[in-house]
Amino acid sequence: MNPLALTIFLLSLAIGTTITLSSFHWLLAWIGLEINTLAIIPLMTKTPHPRAIEAATKYFLTQAAASALILFSSLINAWQTGEWNINSLTDLPMNALSIAIMMKLGLAPLHFWMPEVLQGISLPTGLILSTWQKIAPMTLLLQTSHLLNLNLTIALGLTSILIGGWGGISQTQIRKVMAFSSIGHLGWIVVILKFNPLLSLFNFMLYIIMTTAMFMALIAMSTTKMSQISTSWSKTPALSASTMLVMLSLAGLPPLTGFAPKLLITLELVK
Repeated sequence: MNPLALTIFLLSLAIGTTITLSSFHWLLAWIGLEINTLAIIPLMTKTPHPRAIEAATKYFLTQAAASALILFSSLINAWQTGEWNINSLTDLPMNALSIAIMMKLGLAPLHFWMPEVLQGISLPTGLILSTWQKIAPMTLLLQTSHLLNLNLTIALGLTSILIGGWGGISQTQIRKVMAFSSIGHLGWIVVILKFNPLLSLFNFMLYIIMTTAMFMALIAMSTTKMSQISTSWSKTPALSASTMLVMLSLAGLPPLTGFAPKLLITLELVK
């Protein structure tokens, strides 16, 4: 890809997220999300492969549907309250809006696009999709966390945790495993969102750090299958060892970082 074009797309990604982060008006937040979606599609089709084209199409359709629902619910809200403020939402628009944002994030049962899309694109784009693309919708959820419907968040969070755990079991493709891990982590984040938004934010930041580390290791070893990781020991022993540790951390094993948010969330839910 032309470096100039690549720079423009990456800048657009950054600008889209920044607009959403700094917006106080639903229309502005929607514009930011839309710029984000449109900027990553050329990055997905960077390698002109049928799988990449298919992934980009699937991604575009789901994100466009979710964006339309966001715009629709904020319009209804403006019609009911006369305000476009992010924090002044009534019940019905809030429910529609949280469902749309969760569809953007890829939470179960609206998760079907996520493994397919991640499997069809290159590792660097997969890294952007799993980390950067989640920041804008997540901040919108954090900003409106006090208005969320408790039953909705708990139902979606629990299904995501279960599907994230079960879905990745029989996979041999690492990108699909990472997609299910992402669904599971977002489930944990959303379950606690209404009770303790700060803990959600902490979990989200750790998720981004661990996923980035994992993808960076995969890019360095240029591996996409489990079998390639199992044979990478002879070539890059140190990197293989650290990849395994990052994987265990993503799984949430006690002495590692990934266990902290799970422990804290479980304690908070028990309270």
